[in-house]
Amino acid sequence: MDRVRIKTMPTFDDRSGGFPRGLELLHDPGLNKGTAFTAAEREALGLQGLLPPRISTQQQQVDHVIYNVRRKPNPLEKYLYLIGLQDRNEQLFYKALVDHLEELSPLVYTPTVGLACQEYSHLYRRPRGITLTRYDRGRIKEALLNWPHRNVRVIVVTDGERILGLGDLGSNGMGIPVGKLSLYTACAGIDPAACLPVMIDVGTNNNELWSDPQYIGLPEPRLEGEEYDTLIDEFMEAAGDVFPRVMIQLEDFGNRNAFRLLDRYRDRYCMFDDDIQGTAGVTLAGLYSALRIIKGKITEQRIVFLGAGEAALGIGNLVASAMIRQGLAEEEALGRCWFVDSKGLIVAGREDLNLHKRRFAHDFPFHRTLAEVVEAVRPTTLIGASGQPAAFGPEILEAMARLNERPIIFALSNPTSRAECTAEDAYRHTQGRAVFAGGSPFPKVEMNGQTFVPGQANNVYIFPGVGLGVMASDATRVTDEMFAAAAKCLDEQVSKDDLEQGRIFPSLARIRDVSAAIALAVAKVAFAGKLTAMKEPSNLPGYIKSLMYDPVYSSYVPVKKHG
Repeated sequence: MDRVRIKTMPTFDDRSGGFPRGLELLHDPGLNKGTAFTAAEREALGLQGLLPPRISTQQQQVDHVIYNVRRKPNPLEKYLYLIGLQDRNEQLFYKALVDHLEELSPLVYTPTVGLACQEYSHLYRRPRGITLTRYDRGRIKEALLNWPHRNVRVIVVTDGERILGLGDLGSNGMGIPVGKLSLYTACAGIDPAACLPVMIDVGTNNNELWSDPQYIGLPEPRLEGEEYDTLIDEFMEAAGDVFPRVMIQLEDFGNRNAFRLLDRYRDRYCMFDDDIQGTAGVTLAGLYSALRIIKGKITEQRIVFLGAGEAALGIGNLVASAMIRQGLAEEEALGRCWFVDSKGLIVAGREDLNLHKRRFAHDFPFHRTLAEVVEAVRPTTLIGASGQPAAFGPEILEAMARLNERPIIFALSNPTSRAECTAEDAYRHTQGRAVFAGGSPFPKVEMNGQTFVPGQANNVYIFPGVGLGVMASDATRVTDEMFAAAAKCLDEQVSKDDLEQGRIFPSLARIRDVSAAIALAVAKVAFAGKLTAMKEPSNLPGYIKSLMYDPVYSSYVPVKKHG
């Protein structure tokens, strides 16, 4: 079956059967246009009588979608409606998502996707993507060859161990790759046919899932050690063989594996870990923009991180690198980043630290609580990536306001139920002086006659543009330098008007332009660093734009196969 999108209305005199017809066409989500098929298309493609008589424009269909979304009683019902639309009419789903991204992205991804993953087995309707298990060892390449599209450029893969702030959800975590790839298409225009979600089900240590008769995954303990590594190794090699130009994004792997797998594969494959590098990129961009508001320098900041997992440590490493690029010695840059894990402040005297934490262990007295750490370290910036709801309580926020004229407060844990504080709390307990960003969206806050627009440090500002830049340059590796360039570019997309409202990220309504700009910055890193054999196009911005999928209906004609 061939997918054809052409710009002009054809003549419909070829009924050779090379192009799907009738119900087969209506059941193909990549080709189906529903009530928007024209009279000529209906006649030529065997659709007479199979559709309601009134012909709709795509815009009328989008209006119908939004009408139905708004009628649904809760976010999960809205999510199910949109996923059902994606299964029926892919182009309409993406057109609605692109045109109403600020309203719909919280439904197809954070925060609603967290609830959807918790209920994924109960909601399961049809397969999406590829699922692999230890029982596929030795045959993973064969399984990947079952995927109908050969020009896959982006894979998002998870093993379900650390889904958002919700923990081990096993195979239910498939909602994350599916949602992430929807955003690659909506935000950066990567054709959905070039996107592949993958779940590597290695079991689960969540005993509640074992006892759930509806659970769709393997009810057995998680693989560990050499057996786990062998399975992931085979997947990485097979993915590169079957899809030679693919970029692989690791998503929501547990702390015990995330850094290890990134170190294991980053110099062998075109890959990255979004929880480590993507989160770092968007947070660094937010920090740059926050410092424009308070007229500060990154080299002067003292940052306390609540949490010392992959997200927090990834941010710390990229921020330290930014400080070094702006003139600090490495030791001084590291000395401006402080981490609090589940046991307290990370200091040199502790003997329970892994290698990644030890890099940030300072010769300093140990403090157990965050409140003690804030008083001792006197941070200018407080970043939460802990999954501990309400950890930034009134005492913490008031202390930050006492220590700083304009404290920077980033509560990055998601979904919303896991946020360290709400936007309203951050503004109220700092008398409106905080520069705030959350990991999930928060509504505007009205206080003392002022309107505050909270920023959302959403990785969607980073990873789609990075993926588009890697694809446009045909890069063979994804580097930290690309994320540093993406962060700087994202900061440059924040206007003075945005900053005056307290907004430190651009509107999601501009995300496709933002992603194109980030793709340009990333592609330039690839070409400058000789990370590609491709010759740089003379009009690189135009070339990038030409690659972007536009979910607007084209006219179809049957394709006659020759030879």
